Amino acid sequence: MTNATPTKNIVAASNAKQQQGFTLIELSIVLVIIGLIVGGILVGQDMIKAAEIRATVAQVEKYNSAVNTFVSKFNAMPGDITSEKAVAFGLFSETTLAGTAGHQDGNGLIEGGAAAGTNPVGETISFWRHMSDANLVDGNFGTTANAAIVVTTGVVTANVTSPNQSLPSTKTTPNNYYVVYAASGINYYQFLPIAQIQTGPAYTYSNVGVTPVQAYNMDTKLDDGMPNTGVVQAKGIASVNGNASFTAASTAANCLMTGANATDPTDTYNRVPTTGGTDGSCSVRFRFN
Repeated sequence: MTNATPTKNIVAASNAKQQQGFTLIELSIVLVIIGLIVGGILVGQDMIKAAEIRATVAQVEKYNSAVNTFVSKFNAMPGDITSEKAVAFGLFSETTLAGTAGHQDGNGLIEGGAAAGTNPVGETISFWRHMSDANLVDGNFGTTANAAIVVTTGVVTANVTSPNQSLPSTKTTPNNYYVVYAASGINYYQFLPIAQIQTGPAYTYSNVGVTPVQAYNMDTKLDDGMPNTGVVQAKGIASVNGNASFTAASTAANCLMTGANATDPTDTYNRVPTTGGTDGSCSVRFRFN
């Protein structure tokens, strides 16, 4: 008769080994691996965000260079170039209103159909058309479908529901686009969450701009890091050249905090992550250089 005891012992030992849990060393290794994976994801996200900021700053610098090239070549600002010069160089030209305020009047300021106007009409909307005509920017603006500019009025042909037909988009936040305008005798770029360009003329807006943290990072890369001073400034997301949302204490959905009002030079960007720092409550404007 065969003795089955050794076999039973082997099976029992095998089962005991299978039922044995992880050792502390094995658990530590697993936790380290998980930590490395999570850390890598977070670092990757930060790198993506930093790359988007650099790309947007590079866009602004590129546009500044392109505008300077346009001025050197045509001795006039895009959008503002007189109708006569535009025709001579094969650029878009208005007819009926050409030469009146905000319609290719040649005063060096980008204005929307009136002195200091910011609406999408006349020079503010033909700016990007001229830059396209001169092959100085990527994209083809103001020529296709509803975005075509009416030569007699300087407005878009019909309401533009795809703003990228008229305006370049930012590298930072989806559905944010660059507009141009003059304020207090200075030309600016500003990017805004534009939903539609209307024949009114007017813009309509969505409710997501850049975060205060993103705005602060752009400001520090090009300027002084202060939202109401210098060549880079914080603005609101519901109008061109409108004041940024403001609170005296950090609160969600506010762009600025700590000053006395929304234009106080002591204001700072609301960079508290849990109370607004990561909300899309800011727009940014950049002075032409």
